[in-house]
Amino acid sequence: MEKQIGKNVSSGAKKVERVEKVTQESVDSGVPVQETAKTKKRATMSKTSPKKTAQKRAVKKEEKAAEGRVAEAKKRAEKKQEKAEKKAGLKRAKLEKKAALKEKKLEKKRALAEKKLQKKEMLAKKKAERIEKRQSRKAQLKERRIERKAEKAARRELLKNETKAERQKRIEREKRERIALKAKKQEARIKAREDKLKAREAARSRKADDKKHRREQKTERRRTPGFGGWLAAVISLGTACLVLATVITAGAFRMNDMAAEAESGYRSTLYEMVSTCEDLDDSLGKLRLSGGANEQRKLLTDILVDTALLEASVEKLPVDQATGTDISSFINRTGSFARTMLAKVAAGGQLTEEERARVKSLYEINDGLYQELNTLITEMSANELRDFFAGGGSMAESFTKLAKSTRPAEIADAPFAKEGNIGENRIATLEEISSSEAEARAEEYFAAYHVSDIRYTGETVTPDFSCYDFMLTDENGGEIFAQITKKGGELIFFDTYEECSDKNFDLDECDALAREFLSGLGIGNVEAVWLSDAGMVANLTYTTVEDGVRIYPEVLRVRVCEEKGRVVGLDARGYLLNSKDHNTAHRLSRQEAEGKLGDGLKVYSANLALIPSDGNEVVAYEFGCTYGEEEYIVYVDANTGEEVEIFRVMESAKGSYLR
Repeated sequence: MEKQIGKNVSSGAKKVERVEKVTQESVDSGVPVQETAKTKKRATMSKTSPKKTAQKRAVKKEEKAAEGRVAEAKKRAEKKQEKAEKKAGLKRAKLEKKAALKEKKLEKKRALAEKKLQKKEMLAKKKAERIEKRQSRKAQLKERRIERKAEKAARRELLKNETKAERQKRIEREKRERIALKAKKQEARIKAREDKLKAREAARSRKADDKKHRREQKTERRRTPGFGGWLAAVISLGTACLVLATVITAGAFRMNDMAAEAESGYRSTLYEMVSTCEDLDDSLGKLRLSGGANEQRKLLTDILVDTALLEASVEKLPVDQATGTDISSFINRTGSFARTMLAKVAAGGQLTEEERARVKSLYEINDGLYQELNTLITEMSANELRDFFAGGGSMAESFTKLAKSTRPAEIADAPFAKEGNIGENRIATLEEISSSEAEARAEEYFAAYHVSDIRYTGETVTPDFSCYDFMLTDENGGEIFAQITKKGGELIFFDTYEECSDKNFDLDECDALAREFLSGLGIGNVEAVWLSDAGMVANLTYTTVEDGVRIYPEVLRVRVCEEKGRVVGLDARGYLLNSKDHNTAHRLSRQEAEGKLGDGLKVYSANLALIPSDGNEVVAYEFGCTYGEEEYIVYVDANTGEEVEIFRVMESAKGSYLR
């Protein structure tokens, strides 16, 4: 049996020999190797024992299990490698993030270091500037000490050779200077007190407005409690009507309250204006008669305070621009004159006869203003006052007449000089500027006047435009009231008190000075249409010229002091409002238009003119005519031949004027 087993088990070498033998036999016999192998295999299997077959199966099973273990080990290795790679990726990301944060910190540190360096450089620069300023200031102080030392030496030398009379004059002069300085300080204190009062009034006004606003908001936040559930569904329509009626009624009450409050404010302002005007009337009346310097100083100080209060009252009244400007101009002329006289009296001077005449003239104008205002307040009905507060009515017309009565006597009327905006408003199309920009413009306009001080005094609002008000002080202490438009920054009006007692310039020379002033404002191509010479002040009225036609809507009025040869007044409202292209077409010739004149009129001059008429622009012939000893200006429509306007030229001690 053992021998039988030993024969059946063959080594690997024998198996290889047997396979090669089978292969060779297959080749020799021509049978396919595969088939021979299969045949041999079957033959071999048929000869193999069952025990050997089981062993093979066990071997295969073991091989298969080994392959599974290898595959599983491979998967574990791959998974482990993937996990390691993922871990390495996270580690790289963490390192990159850490490096980015480190770079960001370094960048921030560099920026901070750069900022510190810049700050250090800036501080060093400022320190150098401070040192330079300190050195400059020290140098200036040293120069001043040297100058004072030289002045003292010169003064000592002068005093050595000073006579008794010269010493007396010097003492009087120094006394006047000390008095003038004291008066200036007193005036500064008065102005500071006025500013404080104005600031307090403005604060009270703001507080009242805030309180009113909060009260209105509180009223608006109130709501009527609603109804819930089925009751609201049943009576919803009735509730809606009730709420609507409540809202309308509450709104009407609020509107009535606001209107009543505004009316009360206007009424209070009007009464305050009358009271202040009465005080000013008393002060001017006493100043006419006063001969003592102390009393005059007190009265002039009171006048300064009253004019400031009056100016504040006029700004609050609902009057048109022309009326407000006329009254404000009178108030500012009075205040400017009082300030000039106060400085003169404080310096030891005395009022001259001409200055007393000026006081008398201002008193008469203010007295008329006070009497008319008092009459209006006492006689006007509540409805008339209400219409005035709304911006119209007979009282507004009365105020316009009052304003005209405050104009300086030397200003003569000119054709269409007081017309306002006609057609398109040019100022409304311009860009708005701030009060600081307007102040800079004012300094530019009055550069030739050597302005030493400029003060913003408020705003004037009109239906056609709004403007900033300024008070300027020139090198001689004279004051200039100027208005700069809020839109465009144009000089629309200015006025100043200038004492003119001698005639050093004739009308032609004043005309040249006025044209030069207008040219400095950028206004050219103008023609003088009205010249008046009274009170040593030349009043010149100009219009622009377009295609040989006088454009009266673009009227300009200029006042020139004939003693000093300086422009002391300007009214450019017409020019700034109506400056644009105009239609100057016409059909009739001069001869045809002249034939339309009434009998007895003798023409001595004729011009084409564009004139305002009932809110429109009309091309007309302007005829200067005489009728016996009387003089007229007649305007005939250059298209229809109809008479449009007739003016009668009147003569008086104050110059020519029109009626």
